Amino acid sequence: MRITPEHSVSNWSGLRPSNDADFRTLLWLGMAMALAGLLYARPDLIVWLWPVSLYFALACGTIAHNHNHCPTFRSAGANQVFSSLVSIFYGYPTFGWIPTHNMNHHRYVNRAGDATIGWRHSRKHSLAVALTYFFVSSYWQSGPIREFIAKAKERSPSLYRRILWQYAIFIAVHVGLLAIALALHGVWEGLFVYGMVFLLPCFFALWAVMTLNYEQHVHADPWSDHNHSRSWDGRLLNFLLFNNGLHAAHHEAPGTHWSKLRNVHEALAHKIDNRLIHRGIWPYLVRQYLLSPLLPRLGTVQVGRAAYDQPDGMTLVLATAEVELGEAGTNAEMARGP
Repeated sequence: MRITPEHSVSNWSGLRPSNDADFRTLLWLGMAMALAGLLYARPDLIVWLWPVSLYFALACGTIAHNHNHCPTFRSAGANQVFSSLVSIFYGYPTFGWIPTHNMNHHRYVNRAGDATIGWRHSRKHSLAVALTYFFVSSYWQSGPIREFIAKAKERSPSLYRRILWQYAIFIAVHVGLLAIALALHGVWEGLFVYGMVFLLPCFFALWAVMTLNYEQHVHADPWSDHNHSRSWDGRLLNFLLFNNGLHAAHHEAPGTHWSKLRNVHEALAHKIDNRLIHRGIWPYLVRQYLLSPLLPRLGTVQVGRAAYDQPDGMTLVLATAEVELGEAGTNAEMARGP
């Protein structure tokens, strides 16, 4: 078939981000890749640049979340490539957001049935609960992921193949990155380079994303129209994490592109209890975990109805709700939620 100018324009337009704000998303991913290349070539810089590497891993986690809700490209193929690249730095294939986040967390919002509930083993808001939440949440999220994969295998072979490809690419790339580090620097230094540039930042990204989810819902009221989530509206935090701090706005408009969440937040802010909106996350963490053990009045308190306070006649059941394929079974890049 002869390629006409119209075909060329159409093909190239699919490789352009759907929203111009995502040119910054691509820049951030490019900087993460460039930093990893630099540290592989200059391991002596790791001690100085490792915190930056941790930041970019976390940023890729928020990018993966945003891409999951609003695919970055118009082209399904470009979205699949982008998903694979982001997962290398985030630490897990991006399809995992669909059963655990889109189809589960957004539906139950820390109530019974949510795999990511923060009160499963303790109703306290303490440092011990926050630090261990990642391990508890990871265990319970594995169930919906396995269930989603099993249903894809049974009902949607194309979706199942894409899931397998995401796993295969993720594992193959990380094995390749380890091999390159060993070839460049020998066994011990190579293990150190791979561990510091990829393995530990990936773990940090997964831990930080889940811990932030804990903080965003602890002591909030999931039964409320607007007090269901905690938000941080500071400009710097939301610039660095692509508006991930505006969590109430995200829950109320999950299909809204991350770049437009500030407008949603400002429209909602007056409806939200001011105890659930904070300026910066570091003052919040210092107050909650360093000062409140000495001065309890500085800690968070339950706003409205607790997540575990079931309506009359309902039995509290901690089992994770069943997930279905939904729209993900027909979505080309497995990124858009229901």
